[in-house]
Amino acid sequence: MNIPQFIAKWRQVQLTERSASQQHFLDLCNVFQHPTPAEADPVGEWFTFEKGAEKHGGGKGWADVWKRGFFGWEYKGKHKDLDAAYDQLLKYREALVSASGEMPLLLVVYRPVAHLRASFSRGHGASSAVVGNDYSTG
Repeated sequence: MNIPQFIAKWRQVQLTERSASQQHFLDLCNVFQHPTPAEADPVGEWFTFEKGAEKHGGGKGWADVWKRGFFGWEYKGKHKDLDAAYDQLLKYREALVSASGEMPLLLVVYRPVAHLRASFSRGHGASSAVVGNDYSTG
């Protein structure tokens, strides 16, 4: 799959967050020629969907996609509050941090917009970027 094919496919999709999130991520892996979670980590120890984690303050949460030392990823449906989704991801960030003490990227995504927040533990501040394409133009 290439980028124009990805856009053509996802321009038409009306699925809910739950129905689309994993396929959307798998297609992104395909576009960027990155191994999928199951290809890279068949056991799910360091790269997986629905990574369970204890929340700060109690309870359990699940990162929609997690890769140790790289990112925690939270999908939300269209028009959802991405700041609230980011706060949700922060509640279980500490439980997902790698042995090196870093998980530099926290990504909150709703098709077609992504908020990427860099969060480095070595004293560097956080930053964010918004990336998007409404898929209405090729």
